[in-house]
Amino acid sequence: MSEAGKPEAGERYVYHDGEVELSGELYRPIAPNGRAALVVHEADGIGGNVRRHCRMLADLGYLAFAADMHGNGRVLEGDEMQAALQRFRSDPELLRGRVRAAVDALAILPGVQASSIVALGYCFGGFAVLELARSGYPVRAVASFHGLLSTARPAERGKVEAKVAVFTGALDPLVPPQGVAAFQVEMMAADADWQMSVYGKALHSFTNRGVGDPGDSRMAYHPEAARASWNSMLAVFDAAFEPPT
Repeated sequence: MSEAGKPEAGERYVYHDGEVELSGELYRPIAPNGRAALVVHEADGIGGNVRRHCRMLADLGYLAFAADMHGNGRVLEGDEMQAALQRFRSDPELLRGRVRAAVDALAILPGVQASSIVALGYCFGGFAVLELARSGYPVRAVASFHGLLSTARPAERGKVEAKVAVFTGALDPLVPPQGVAAFQVEMMAADADWQMSVYGKALHSFTNRGVGDPGDSRMAYHPEAARASWNSMLAVFDAAFEPPT
């Protein structure tokens, strides 16, 4: 942690999606466990919540990589951020390609095997890793924390190879009950290996200790939901690495 109490940035790692230069952050473990984790940021860009969770993963032995979705490590605000989100939501192939570029960049690092990668994301990042799973990309598992669940391109039957875990707040106005139900129907129709945890008192961004300062009533940190969802994610990831019986 920095002196200001905010997680420090990881090691800069430049990669590309076509001609777009992207600047992610690597968090190397002291005691590697042979696994690698892609972590996708919220709508604005790589920030404290993602960095904190990358550090937590590195402490557990994962090589954690914070992806850059906007280019050059930019953190967006206001209209620019909303325009970027709308562009990604309206063009699933653009979004999926951007996430796949990050997975590919992680997979070529020394000591990383493509079969050892999991992916997780927060808010927009949660939506992004679900799109990665829907695309059929063979990561071991994906975990979506308070991510949007609707998509312009639902998963096709038999195409989702990753285990899918979704963690959402029952009071999240951005993920209404009808969206939760529609996602369940989509996953069952796709014959995916999936699970969902719904936290009854949780709003949007319940894992993020930094929310609430601007007074946005849609979101708040919920420590119990944050802790429970993290532990559940780790269990899902462990199960994804178990040999088939």
